[in-house]
Amino acid sequence: MTFRRPAIGSNVLTALVAAYVLLLCNFTFWGKLAEQFAGHPVKLVLFGVILFLLYAVFLMIFSARYVIKLVFIAVVMIAASVAYFTDTFGTIMDRDMIQNAAQTTGAESSNLITAEFLLHMLAFGIVPGLLIAWVQVVHPPFWQQVRRNTLFGFGMVALAGAILLVNLRTYVPFWQRQREITMAYLNPAMALVATVDYGIHEMRDANLVARPYGEDARIGPRLAAAKKKMLTVLVVGETARAQNFSLNGYERDTNPELSARNVVAFTNVTSCGTATAISLPCMFSHLGRDGYSKRAALSSENLVDVLQHAGLTVEWWENNTGPKSVADRIPTTLLNSKDAQYDPALCDGGECLDQVLVDKLRARLDSLQGNAVLVLHTMGSHGPAYYERYPEAFEHFKPSCREAELNDCTPQELVNVYDNTILYTDHILAAIIDVLKEREGEFASAMYYMSDHGESLGENGLYLHGAPYFLAPETQKRVPFITWFSDDFASTTGLDVSCLRGKTGDGFSHDNMFDTILGMMDVQTSVYNPKLDAFASCRNGVISRGDAGQNGAVAVK
Repeated sequence: MTFRRPAIGSNVLTALVAAYVLLLCNFTFWGKLAEQFAGHPVKLVLFGVILFLLYAVFLMIFSARYVIKLVFIAVVMIAASVAYFTDTFGTIMDRDMIQNAAQTTGAESSNLITAEFLLHMLAFGIVPGLLIAWVQVVHPPFWQQVRRNTLFGFGMVALAGAILLVNLRTYVPFWQRQREITMAYLNPAMALVATVDYGIHEMRDANLVARPYGEDARIGPRLAAAKKKMLTVLVVGETARAQNFSLNGYERDTNPELSARNVVAFTNVTSCGTATAISLPCMFSHLGRDGYSKRAALSSENLVDVLQHAGLTVEWWENNTGPKSVADRIPTTLLNSKDAQYDPALCDGGECLDQVLVDKLRARLDSLQGNAVLVLHTMGSHGPAYYERYPEAFEHFKPSCREAELNDCTPQELVNVYDNTILYTDHILAAIIDVLKEREGEFASAMYYMSDHGESLGENGLYLHGAPYFLAPETQKRVPFITWFSDDFASTTGLDVSCLRGKTGDGFSHDNMFDTILGMMDVQTSVYNPKLDAFASCRNGVISRGDAGQNGAVAVK
């Protein structure tokens, strides 16, 4: 007896794949849609029919011989993977999230490839894909199929339009108020649209060259007259949310070391974005959140370039997923490179504990000449494997989540492990201050710490970060901003630290960093805007009208 593969018509397979993807790979979407149509089950079902018809029409375009199986298997695999991250972490696959995925490192992505993810892909992606590959698809003659698909396609679009017209009073208000919130979860439609959008932008931006910016920058009279080398260590945090810093009022003591080091902590600070790929270039640019776009950032030099134009030594030390084009024109050291030679106790598999930055700083100060700004990009609290971000000695809050699969942990275990990462960040920042204090005979130094974005720890079903800004909760947008100044640095630059302590509750954001760092390092340039310098009002001295900047901005001397 010969076993024969089951035969199925191309249009029948199209309908089955459309139904499978829409119904079994969209649990989060249907849950949110049901909330919007609560009390109107018929309207909900009819909306589902509209989506099914549109999915079927789209898939029908690719139902021709030789391509149907490849495309349908790809759609099922994409839908399965998107469904996992959406259902597990509340992830929305918009263009920014696709950019994050494209720019992630192997070590970072490996934390997301868990046993649960592989089982999900087996059940919802691989098995359906193998079934599609196994069946024998029956195709009519080519032109007959074209005519039939065209007829069916127009018919289904017309039916979807008719259902929509009949229910306009229900669907139009929904579309006006909730489409961005609910439809953003539609899988894989939104992910495919976002991927195409990202690809178009990448091709468009591929050959951009950064225009010079702030080339007139020079050292001001305060730095010129300084008796010691002036040094600012600019620490970029990762995934640190302000709410979990005891310096900002958190009930747990997550900042015991910084609390003993006379730091100034600002408590009302917001980020430019909710993911590193957006926030990092934005916070170093002069554009501000309202004017930021990737294209605009790539088309212009940024803060580190202006500092370099002024004659400062500027270096970028990387212990995260990369500088995101910010440091293209300055010396860059990848501390987490597999080729780097560091203590094996600190580095494993291309990822290092942030202690490597402290060790690098201590060694670098032996040979650092002249005034400098050193940028330290930390690994911080990068998830989901929070437990890998600190050594065992900082396992203070217990029991902690020891899984990258966050749903397997209780809410308290998740908060505990995250708080341990903040406790370690507290230690790293305190250690940086201690290194600077050790060298007070040579350097007048300051530390400026600000995180790139915050994090969700399961609140409202959201985990990690990267939510669209208009949807993102405060936990993803509120960031810590902590500074420390040696006495010599404050006196040389005319900074009244007690005045700063009176401003800790004022509203600041990433928009302030560009001008604040220029002001701290007494960089005189026409692109400096004292109105955006968070410390300008606490800096003693007069404003020179001869150094007017753009839009009437003036430089403080």
